[in-house]
Amino acid sequence: MGDRRTPPRRLSTERLARSCAEHPRRILAIWAILLVGSLAIVSTQLAGVLSTRFTFHNNPEALVASKQMESLGSMDAVTEQVVFTVTDRSLRTPQKLRAMRDVAAAVEALGPQVITKVTSPDSLPQALIARSGNTAVMPVVMAGDINTAYSTITRLLAVTAAADGTAGMDINVTGLASLNEAVNTASERDLQTGEIFGIGLGLIVLLIVFGALVAALIPLILAIAAIIVALALTALVGQFGELSLFVTNMITMMGLAVGIDYALFIVSRFREERAAGVPKLDAIERAGATSGRAVFFSGLTVVVALAGLLVVPLSIFVSLGLGAILVALCAVIAALTLLPALLALLGDNIDRGRMPWSRRPRTSSPTRSFWTKLVERVMARPLVSFLATAALLLAASIPYWGINTGASGITQMPPSTDARIAFETLRSEFSLGDFSPVRIPVLGSAVEQHQEVAKLRAIAQTYPELGPLEIVPSRTATPGVIVQIPMLVDSSSDQAERIIRRLRAATPLPVGGATAFNVEYFDVSDDYLPVVVAIVLTFSFLVLLIAFRSIVVAALAMLLNLLSVGAAFGLLTLVCQNGVGADLLGYQQVHTIEAWLPLFLFAVLFGLSMDYHVFLLSRIRERYLATGDTTGAIAHGISSSARLITGAALIMVAVFAGFSAGSLVMFQQMGFGLGVAVLLDATLVRGILVPAAMRLLGKWNWYLPKWLAWLPEISIEGPSTGKREGTPPPSRR
Repeated sequence: MGDRRTPPRRLSTERLARSCAEHPRRILAIWAILLVGSLAIVSTQLAGVLSTRFTFHNNPEALVASKQMESLGSMDAVTEQVVFTVTDRSLRTPQKLRAMRDVAAAVEALGPQVITKVTSPDSLPQALIARSGNTAVMPVVMAGDINTAYSTITRLLAVTAAADGTAGMDINVTGLASLNEAVNTASERDLQTGEIFGIGLGLIVLLIVFGALVAALIPLILAIAAIIVALALTALVGQFGELSLFVTNMITMMGLAVGIDYALFIVSRFREERAAGVPKLDAIERAGATSGRAVFFSGLTVVVALAGLLVVPLSIFVSLGLGAILVALCAVIAALTLLPALLALLGDNIDRGRMPWSRRPRTSSPTRSFWTKLVERVMARPLVSFLATAALLLAASIPYWGINTGASGITQMPPSTDARIAFETLRSEFSLGDFSPVRIPVLGSAVEQHQEVAKLRAIAQTYPELGPLEIVPSRTATPGVIVQIPMLVDSSSDQAERIIRRLRAATPLPVGGATAFNVEYFDVSDDYLPVVVAIVLTFSFLVLLIAFRSIVVAALAMLLNLLSVGAAFGLLTLVCQNGVGADLLGYQQVHTIEAWLPLFLFAVLFGLSMDYHVFLLSRIRERYLATGDTTGAIAHGISSSARLITGAALIMVAVFAGFSAGSLVMFQQMGFGLGVAVLLDATLVRGILVPAAMRLLGKWNWYLPKWLAWLPEISIEGPSTGKREGTPPPSRR
């Protein structure tokens, strides 16, 4: 059922590759100017557009409460806790009291731009001194709202760090702002770890795949170039609105993953053509016509999958999606322009620095490798192979149905973190879990205020997790008060979330505070997951339908990718939430999967899965157009590309493993989920499910209904041998 209409229009990637190869120095000069300019933009503009805050693009209840509190002249104030700890119950000695007074004076000297209130050690209530006599807490109210506190907390931390150890006291700080600063510091450290780990392991895999140092370095060079340009573009886009600080982690991780892979595909095809005796410029053109075109469509599928993140009304998702899209586009452009120029200059010198174990580059003719034998066995029993492997992936997905999404809060930090040490001290020495109150604005006349406050007091008294109410009067002409209710549990815990939801059900007033914003964040992540899934599936299906002119190929890709993503979600839940094998991997055991991960992982994993699928199908389709033999095309396509796809997958796994080796739980979960999914996709899905399913479908693989004949004909396969392009012979199997 192959299409026999007019020859398809081909993308001009081969002409682009040829043109860049014929003028390599001109292309390199353009890229050199681009990189220098990008570095200048990154160094001067990037830091100013990145922020630790996350903003909503809709108007949730917590934001309504925050705006009403602002109208009453009260920001959503942040209280940090300075925790003094000794081991000999001597906190009330003159020496210790004098040292605490000095710390309080130094904090107060920071001025009203940083802090608005410091509780003097002399006036600390008994409730803030532990019964053991070993711990005291000095509350410090930060100036401005939470975002202001994020930007000024380092000054408070500098004061307490300078005093740490004075008079034999350990001095630590905990609170929303100090925890945020700790997360940012750990994030930067994890980014460096991920870069070093990912680049190092990626180079090792490239050396194994290529067997030559120069060939192994080229993909790394392209990935780094793509990352630099993407960071510069991010800095320019950020001039129109702040972006999340974590966008740099995303760009680096995705840039290394897809940038290396795209170059790997094209360099491998170039070496195959040269090994077959094709002249250098012709080999570059053929690589552009085949692998280059596949890279273009692979990048397109990654972009359309990640575009689903842009519809989520949270700045963190928009930032991550934007960063990943920009670096994917930059990686494609570098692979289609910079790489042909480098190949033209290097020629056969790309095989310089040959490793002792390496052999001469092989042509695309498959050998009797492990993958060849595996594919033959799979296609000999396609139904059994498909059902057994699909059942295995479905079984792996089962733990996902027990997933508990939320925020790990302080527990995502390493136990040695100062903010976590202080928090754990508070939890063990005091009844207060943290000092993040529920804040409810009450607008209206004095009578209305009195009635609503009485109702809130009665409601709060039914919750042992809530402390006594505090009434903050209006500081503006707007009549009203703010009711503050201390939360006596960790504000990021499931228990705190349940309290907020019950309070909202019990009162018509808008409930605000840090925990309320967490609840809004969880709800947005959950509500938009099906929306993102629908967008990703729809647009990915359309791209494959247009690329391969087959409704069956597109539908099969959706099914197989859903199986691999589901299995990855299940294993993520099993390991990172349930703790099975977490110790072996060095992960911290938490009982929550970060709320943003399922939505984020689905978009990224679907894009990366389609990445490999496009490359594999292009090889199969290329052979089919030349022979008309579907079964032979499947065997040839998978056998000839399996080693390359496996190497590319291992590079991605290495990059993701580097990020999962960090100290933050959220990066451990993200790296594990991405790495496992890519590994499953490149082995079980591409090695077993694809050949089994396509063997069962036979000639129906290339079926396109007549009512879809109007679709544009865009071929992404290379020129067929001995056949007219775009006119496959009748299928024999």
